[in-house]
Amino acid sequence: MTPPEDRWLDEAAGPLVRPYAMTGGRTRSKRTDLDMIAIIVTAENISVDTRRLGPEHRFIVDACRQPLSVAEIASDLDIPLGVVRILLGDLLEQGLITVGRPAPVSQLPSERVLKEVINGLQAL
Repeated sequence: MTPPEDRWLDEAAGPLVRPYAMTGGRTRSKRTDLDMIAIIVTAENISVDTRRLGPEHRFIVDACRQPLSVAEIASDLDIPLGVVRILLGDLLEQGLITVGRPAPVSQLPSERVLKEVINGLQAL
């Protein structure tokens, strides 16, 4: 049998406790508007000292100076989407980020217009 202290040192398993620790034991976000395509942007005037934040929170604040989706943040951090939603909820409560929605499909140009633009560019 494996000694107890060796059970958590399996390189292949990765960080076994870390996501739970990042969220302070929380498993759900209070926010329901943080779906995968929600656009996250760092707030303009941050009045909180970001040095007091955890490394994942700081990464999100720094990375979202350019708009990123929730899915992109999860991918960049390489942590589960549910954990990212909880971290984003923390940052929202502190006023450090804002949540936006991508443009609705009805507001995007039609396929015909895009083809005309491509054809015009190729004609140049």
